[in-house]
Amino acid sequence: MTGFLRPESLPLDQQLRARARQVLPGGVYGHMKADHTLPPSWPQFWERSHGPYGWDVDGNRYIDLMCAWGPMVLGYQDPVVEAAAAEQAARGDTISGPSARMVEFAELLTSVIPFADWAMFGKNGNDATSTAIRVARSATGRAKFLKATPAYHGANDWFTPNTTGVPAGERANIGYFAYNDIASLEASVAQHDGEIAAIILTPFQHDALVPQQLVDPAFARRARELATAQGAALIIDEVRSGLRLDLRGAWESIGVRPDMTAYSKAIANGHPIAAVVGSDSLREGASKIFVTGSFWYSAVPMAAGIATVKRAAELDLPAVLKASGERFKQGIEAQGAAAGLPVAITGPVQMPHLSFADDPEMKKVFAFTDAAVRRGVLLHPWHNMFLAAAHTDEVVDEALARIEGAFEELAGLGL
Repeated sequence: MTGFLRPESLPLDQQLRARARQVLPGGVYGHMKADHTLPPSWPQFWERSHGPYGWDVDGNRYIDLMCAWGPMVLGYQDPVVEAAAAEQAARGDTISGPSARMVEFAELLTSVIPFADWAMFGKNGNDATSTAIRVARSATGRAKFLKATPAYHGANDWFTPNTTGVPAGERANIGYFAYNDIASLEASVAQHDGEIAAIILTPFQHDALVPQQLVDPAFARRARELATAQGAALIIDEVRSGLRLDLRGAWESIGVRPDMTAYSKAIANGHPIAAVVGSDSLREGASKIFVTGSFWYSAVPMAAGIATVKRAAELDLPAVLKASGERFKQGIEAQGAAAGLPVAITGPVQMPHLSFADDPEMKKVFAFTDAAVRRGVLLHPWHNMFLAAAHTDEVVDEALARIEGAFEELAGLGL
């Protein structure tokens, strides 16, 4: 593609946007809505994908550092995963009951994740976090749970950042604290002493629009202590980070184990499935709740999930992604320094977040990511991005070579 692609150079994309506005509320809704929330050159509609690349409906190829907003952890259309999915599809997918793949996937997850004794499945991250909260309430007989603010855990009434259409009472049983702030967490626990069913946390702070914080191990340990003292469940929301940081669980390396973990996105390399895994202490509570869906038991995503987790273990995937992430981080920060435009890459390098200093209105980051998109590299201005195994050294280097021109363009704007 050219180095100067503009929105008007995306005729099919523009036509589809106009058609969508006639039949879809707001054109496209949710986190994938490109209008007004993403750089103007970011395509709304996509045609195909393979490996580390995506092609828009106008035929332009991009090095995709969003990985479908996280689900692609090996690469688009990974042959091992797709072979497993195709083999299962030939037998059946959505049937009148689960297949043996459901048992096998649960066995695999509980063998890989040290604290996990059981698993339950759903379709997306919202299912997983909601199910985990319900299990905790069932097990404890309590209603309240604590979460960091703003902390995204899904789009249901409890968690959505946009409360339009949500009755105020839906949030009445939630207590809040600041991430990585032990005193704030202790104060919230004290305020709701004896009423807490769960404390839910992301493994690092990945709130949109701001640089991201890695967890302070002391904060993680204190959260574990407080949950135990309260008889509450400690839930880790790994919907976004699952398989990327540590196959055993994001906090295993710092010696902190939760009671439940919520997974989705990458655990089947793009096939639609979510999972909650938990400890034996919550098994009875989990067995009493009613959560279900017509497609929650489909066999193809479970076969894909088994193949994905096994492949991740064979590759030592977190280490592979960390190496690629370090290469990207060092390269883009060096380019920014050379251009006199210091750029910060925060959060885990496997899931980088990009920002500029002295950019309160985000003009620099929007202009920069727009310039990168026009050069064939999909960068995001306010959300963390994602590395996949398909982002080899050669692919990362190609991305950096294209991005260098985006820094030159940004420097010329004088923002």
